[in-house]
Amino acid sequence: MIYVAVFGAMILLRWALEGNAELRRGFYWALLFALFLFSAFRFEVGCDWTGYLNQYFVYRSRSPDELLDESEPLWVGLFMLLRSLGLSYPWINVLSSGVFFLGIHALCRRQIDPLACLIFLFPILYINMPMSGIRQGAAIGIMCLAYCAFSDRAPARFIAWVLVASAIHSSALVFLLLAPLVEGNYSRSRLFLAALLAVPGGLALMSTESAQVADSRYIDTGIDAVGAIFRVGALALSAAYFFIVLEKKWMKRFPGDFKLAAIGALMMVATLAVLPVSSVIADRVAYYLIPIQAAIFARIPFFSWRVDRELHTAFPYALLFALFVAWTMLGSHFEQCYIPYQSWLLGFPEGTRLSAP
Repeated sequence: MIYVAVFGAMILLRWALEGNAELRRGFYWALLFALFLFSAFRFEVGCDWTGYLNQYFVYRSRSPDELLDESEPLWVGLFMLLRSLGLSYPWINVLSSGVFFLGIHALCRRQIDPLACLIFLFPILYINMPMSGIRQGAAIGIMCLAYCAFSDRAPARFIAWVLVASAIHSSALVFLLLAPLVEGNYSRSRLFLAALLAVPGGLALMSTESAQVADSRYIDTGIDAVGAIFRVGALALSAAYFFIVLEKKWMKRFPGDFKLAAIGALMMVATLAVLPVSSVIADRVAYYLIPIQAAIFARIPFFSWRVDRELHTAFPYALLFALFVAWTMLGSHFEQCYIPYQSWLLGFPEGTRLSAP
């Protein structure tokens, strides 16, 4: 299968460039651009292709005054932008992929090994988001900018980016609860204080229209996210590895962004607790945490290992490759949504109607 082969080739590439940081940086830019083209110019690929096509015909006719009535005005605004530019529906994938990769690049370029960070995002986040769930994919790109602001201890910038992300996908609002933790050092006492402050904040978010819609759609409705237990479980396993193996090493080696990694890992565990209540909500939040997981995995080779360095380095690749192979082989919808891969980069098939009259 093309997707497994591509991921396998990425892993082999990273292994071949183990001792050459300069070449890894060069291949990072090439891979970043190739993945952008692969998602931005896909044609009738992705589980949500038809759903966003319907949105295109509905939202492109909205007036600017109506944006204020929308819970996610920036997303609706993108369709209106297509109308003003006279562009057909597939261009929404170009715009959303651009936003996704802008944020991903902002986060990955801060890593010692940006190439590894990018590779770790491919099997779960990349396939499910810019290749399908493009609205949340764009929001995740913006949230990566918020993560950078979190590491920079810039609360105003962090809050601003979270609000921008929530104007694309309202689920991003949950990350406003992290605002009290942006400044100051990480400690159990500050985390406990933030948890107390999160109670009224969480209640406020639960009272919003978006939260009420989520409650009516996803809690006690029988609607489940297929594969959520595996994706959320992989995040929880990653978090356990961080706290058991990496926490002390990270605090000493990378104190500047230790807080983001630690709180991200805590949230990964929290999504596991949400899973029995609603697999869909747990899955939604989990996707936002995969960039932090990728950043954690990308740092593993750069710690001091007395023994088993190769084993620790191989762990995340083996975990994600096994998960990806299982999903592609056993997932009921993977073949329906992603195979065959088609692109409109060289033009649309004759007779295709993808724009409104």
